[in-house]
Amino acid sequence: MSTDKIQAQSQPAPEKTTWVANIAKPAGYILAISYPVLALSTGFRAVYQLFFKAGLTNHLPSLLTGVTAICYLLATFGFAYRRRWTWWLSVLVLMAEIVLTLSVGIWSLLDPLTVGETAWRHFGADYGYFPLFQPMLGLLWLFWPPTLVQYGLKQAKSRM
Repeated sequence: MSTDKIQAQSQPAPEKTTWVANIAKPAGYILAISYPVLALSTGFRAVYQLFFKAGLTNHLPSLLTGVTAICYLLATFGFAYRRRWTWWLSVLVLMAEIVLTLSVGIWSLLDPLTVGETAWRHFGADYGYFPLFQPMLGLLWLFWPPTLVQYGLKQAKSRM
């Protein structure tokens, strides 16, 4: 047998790329960029509303926007650092974010004066509805098998 045939037999066959992999792989990059950007955006918005906006009487929207910024910042750790604890932190924060986005979004439709101008108002309409679909995308990416391997939560399949 020639050395070329032996080398070809010892190398694993390349994996076929599925449509899920085509979506999931770039999703990690998108999340790693979009979450810090949204954390800064909502953080500055909350600080402005709380400390610099004249005539503010209802602090609830500003506080909710501040909570939004903290959620985005905490989730960013999970996308930036591949550790077990950051994976769990991101999963918990993203699940809370989904619940809060839906709750505040519904609340803003029922009682718009109380909710006011918060980042989660109308399911994140002020932010292009990113607050609504971004945590779902984040959870899909975090539970994607290659991501679980990166975080050390799942063993990589050995190929022979």
